[in-house]
Amino acid sequence: MFDPDKYRSVIWLKGGRAYPELDCFGIVNEIRRDLGLTLWPEFAGVTKDENGLDREARGLMSELAKCEPAAGAGIACYSAGMVTHVAIVVDIGGVLYAAECNPKSNVTFTLLSRFERRFVKVEYYQ
Repeated sequence: MFDPDKYRSVIWLKGGRAYPELDCFGIVNEIRRDLGLTLWPEFAGVTKDENGLDREARGLMSELAKCEPAAGAGIACYSAGMVTHVAIVVDIGGVLYAAECNPKSNVTFTLLSRFERRFVKVEYYQ
């Protein structure tokens, strides 16, 4: 069962991959680990700089299957035709949320419908 309280101590860190210092991709793998899912590549050092997130996310997505929102699914978020953010679907009390990590706000859990409105397009992958 997913425990959102663990993530209240997370601090956003650009390129962060080691709990409790995580960025948007770092939180995806940390939650996948806690859910007992296969971890995705670490992508150490990859950030949005020089389109690194877009490049690596598209490569990973080519190896995954698109899916409907479900707990543990990765979320690719597009702005201006590029993947500019990633998140993961979590189930809290039977309701699906997007778990994400951002500067200043650190980890947040947002209802999927509300989360999707912030981006031009979102896609879900398993």
